[in-house]
Amino acid sequence: MELVSPTLTNLIIFVLAIYVGYHVVWTVTPALHTPLMAVTNAISAIVIVGAMLAAALTETDAGKLMGTLAVALAAVNVFGGFLVTRRMLEMFKKKAPKPADKNTKAAEVRS
Repeated sequence: MELVSPTLTNLIIFVLAIYVGYHVVWTVTPALHTPLMAVTNAISAIVIVGAMLAAALTETDAGKLMGTLAVALAAVNVFGGFLVTRRMLEMFKKKAPKPADKNTKAAEVRS
């Protein structure tokens, strides 16, 4: 006989993970947001593998449905994370100088 239900244990771990994750993300310095996003994408990829294993090993239809839903949501999270990370990295690139307007050059030559 178990003293605590495994479902309750999993729920407690889930709530603690939310609490710790919230505080980790909001206390990070702005310079480290891009590396944090990259690590978050890697963790989400691990979640995809875990969700596939959970979906494959469960015997009920509800479990398979939830596992498939978890895979789909984690895949969307990874894709969106990579898009956001790419946009953040593009902000650090040097901007190319704008080409001069042809009319401006022609006016300078005539002077």
